[in-house]
Amino acid sequence: MTNHSETTGPFEDNEIPGQEPPYGTAEHNAQVTLRTPAELADALPYLLGYRPEDSMVLVALHDRGGRGRFGGRARLGIPANEEDWEAAARQLARGLVTGSERRGTRPERMVAYVCQEPGAGESGRDVKRRLERLAHLMRTECGSLDVPVIEALCISDGRFWSYCCPAGDCCPEDGSPMGLPGTSVLAAAATYAGIQVRGTLRELRARLQPWESAAALEQEIALDAAGMSLVPRILDDTSREEVAKETLGLAELIIGRFAAAAPISGTHPADVRDDGLLGTDEAATLILGLQDRTTRDRAAAWMEGEEAGPALRLWRALARRCVGPYGEHAAAPLTLAGWVAWSTGDELEAREALAMALGADPDYLFARLLHQACNEGLDPEAVRRCLRAERAPRPPAQTMEHPDEAVRPALAEPPQPPASALETSAEDHSPGSRASGRRRRRTRWADGDGGRHSARAKASRRRPADSRPLPTPAEAARPGTLGPADTHTRAAGNGDATTSGASSDRGRPRSEGDG
Repeated sequence: MTNHSETTGPFEDNEIPGQEPPYGTAEHNAQVTLRTPAELADALPYLLGYRPEDSMVLVALHDRGGRGRFGGRARLGIPANEEDWEAAARQLARGLVTGSERRGTRPERMVAYVCQEPGAGESGRDVKRRLERLAHLMRTECGSLDVPVIEALCISDGRFWSYCCPAGDCCPEDGSPMGLPGTSVLAAAATYAGIQVRGTLRELRARLQPWESAAALEQEIALDAAGMSLVPRILDDTSREEVAKETLGLAELIIGRFAAAAPISGTHPADVRDDGLLGTDEAATLILGLQDRTTRDRAAAWMEGEEAGPALRLWRALARRCVGPYGEHAAAPLTLAGWVAWSTGDELEAREALAMALGADPDYLFARLLHQACNEGLDPEAVRRCLRAERAPRPPAQTMEHPDEAVRPALAEPPQPPASALETSAEDHSPGSRASGRRRRRTRWADGDGGRHSARAKASRRRPADSRPLPTPAEAARPGTLGPADTHTRAAGNGDATTSGASSDRGRPRSEGDG
């Protein structure tokens, strides 16, 4: 287990094969040694790229010639029902271990974290006691896979506790205070490397979630009106291309409008400014026009250079306008937002947006393929080449590869809904989580002839009739990296790692297929 008073051995940050550094571009060879549980607790936001809330997290550790390095990271939301803790712990451990094995680097050890803020009438100490069983289950599941947990920490209310401390007088009952954010050696090294901590997932999701204000009703009315005029035109082969040109022309106009807007500090003020630059009728026209797959693919070509930033802002703004019964329509702008974020190197927002797109529509193929490719650390250049070709002039008879097919060959296996919502899932679909169960509906017309006939039959309805519940399977996310590939961050942990409190039950659980 981790020695609580001195360094027992360094662990440096892992270079995840095939994954671009998510933040920063500084080139250096800085190394930081993490000596204590306090430094491990402080490191978590830098390992994930955000501050986890209501989260259970595992971080893999790999040996390298007597030294060590951080490997993959994985997280799940803590299930509200304690009966689901064991299944969630198993899912988390297996997801991280199998994901590491696919990259050829099975972890030798783990560091476990449980993070949750106190509820009404609770203290951080109460949270630590309440989550002790969950931490034990995480250690047991890792032990069953022959990967012992050398340190397990609870972080709550600005304090941390170790579940692996061997001496009662070593760690205070009321926990140890976390250091001030940005004051540690690791924080300084991360700042030098250009690594950002992006606040919390809740803050990131808020930029992509539909409005729930009084303005939502006005937007819904605009969507109703636009649907009455646009859906029949999109279903008509003679006018479909005209609608596509109108949609893309309007999108290009608004992207230029966003690009010309004066910069503003703060994500929320910036989003409010963008919302003010986008009219309700304009948003409705774009949301419905992007339901056509070909139009969506052409819009995805705004993915790099000076166009990428304003385009990402537009896709976020459109996702926020998919209000009320138009929730499933958000799959298109969320997928575009995830794609542009991935293309520009922001894998954290990419995973969130793509997972939210699958939450809006579990069958949205482009989102599913991009989500899997991003999680597997594939290079987005193959998709970029395809989309660049879509923008290039070509003879009418020439057919181009669709972006869906540009992603599919790069994947090792046919795309399926991932088995676990690891690390940065858009909604906690883990057993017992408090994710919304609201049904969302979207009219389909552009994914093949069957979809067209289905939409044509429903075109006269004010609301799309086909509805489905949000997905219950949790979704896999590839563990993230700490920063630039040549930035190494070490953590304590060599020593007597095999003596940590992992379960003696070494029988491997039955493997689960992707669901």
